[in-house]
This record gives sequence, C-alpha cells and structure tokens, in this order.
Amino acid sequence: MLLWGAQVVIAHRCCAAASARRTPAEARVATGDPRPRTFAGRCLDVARWVIPSGILALLPKCPACLIAYFAIGTGIGISMSTATYLRLGLLTLCVASLSYLAASRGRRFIAQRARSH
Repeated sequence: MLLWGAQVVIAHRCCAAASARRTPAEARVATGDPRPRTFAGRCLDVARWVIPSGILALLPKCPACLIAYFAIGTGIGISMSTATYLRLGLLTLCVASLSYLAASRGRRFIAQRARSH
C-alpha cells in the first residue's frame, strides 16, 4: 500500500512485476549504450556530409558561371543579382550544415571520451 497525496493507492503484485521488467531499449537507455547503427542510418550519416561538401566543391566562384550552370541544367535564365544571392545562400547553407555536423560529431566524441575515462 502506497500513500499518494491524500489518497491511498494499493499496489498489486502484477503491477510491481510489470514495472520491474525492462525492455531491451529501456536497458540500453539505462546503461547509456546507444542502439547499433543500421545500414540505412550509416548511409544517411554519410550523405549528410557528402551532399554539402559536394555542393561546396562544385559551386562556381563567379555568378556568371552559376547563371550558365543554371541555364544548362534547367533551361531557365536568371539575372546576375539573383545568381549572386543564390550563390551566397548556397554557400551559407552548406557551411552552416557542415559546421553543425562537425559540432555535433565533436560533442559526441568529447562525451565518449569523458565517459571512457
């Protein structure tokens, strides 16, 4: 029998036994072990690094080249000012994405190092 506020709650044996059992996921969380990465998760993790890196590597340095690539790829012409803003936006997005990925990977690495020592 448990006292809860002003009410008395009667704990049955079946409730105590059910709450004492843990699923494997709860046991992993309790011990701090993460789930093993699946193949799809590993591929997605690699794609998170490859896509922004590839865009940065292929991004032209001048807006005129970006206009030419855009026209060849889509058949639509864009203005010089639009190409300038598009290039700046892509550059900012890719650098921010890679910075976030590096910071999260570094945070995870530091947490693992602290946990192992």
